Amino acid sequence: MALLAQDLLAQDSLQGTLEEIAAAAVKLVDGCDAAGILAVRKGRAVTLAACGEMVDESDRLQGELGEGPCFDLARRKDGARVYRIADMTRPQPAWERFAAGARELGIGSMTGVLLYTDDEDFGALNLYSRRPGAFGKDIETAGWLLASHAAVALASARTIDQLEHAKESRHAIGEAMGILMERHRLSEDDAFDVLRRISQHHNVKLRDVAQKVRFEHPGQT
Repeated sequence: MALLAQDLLAQDSLQGTLEEIAAAAVKLVDGCDAAGILAVRKGRAVTLAACGEMVDESDRLQGELGEGPCFDLARRKDGARVYRIADMTRPQPAWERFAAGARELGIGSMTGVLLYTDDEDFGALNLYSRRPGAFGKDIETAGWLLASHAAVALASARTIDQLEHAKESRHAIGEAMGILMERHRLSEDDAFDVLRRISQHHNVKLRDVAQKVRFEHPGQT
């Protein structure tokens, strides 16, 4: 794990870090044939990293069906962050359609750790084995250590994304205010007030109102 931490620090991108974590799971965890990092954003499943053929299809199935172990874990209210499916060949009443598809993919057992939850969005590290009974409770330590690296990487990236989004919003609003001030001889406060009133009246985000003003008056600042 110490060598893994060094390898992860050597990665120069989020994608490289996540792919290294997925590959490390296959390499370090006994019985693990494939691993991947799944994110669900606004109801859409996105495979952030995959090591092994069954990962993408399993993620796609969970996303399309809106069911499966990751969805169960994200919806639980008891704070549980780990799931284990000892034998996928046995009936799984909670998500019969996903289990049937997983069996067709050759998945015998699964385990996973929830990385984060945010309203309806979540992320999870999932480990797969072709044989039943591959993942016992003793595997959890390795899973937690791998997941902690993934969670930190994703948390940093999501914070950066939020900061970039906020910066773009401020830039758009500033340009729109400049257009209104020039075109209608408004003060800065009055220009912002116009944008705010339109936003509230039409129930539209302030940034979207600003973008509309910019598009309707190209070339002005």
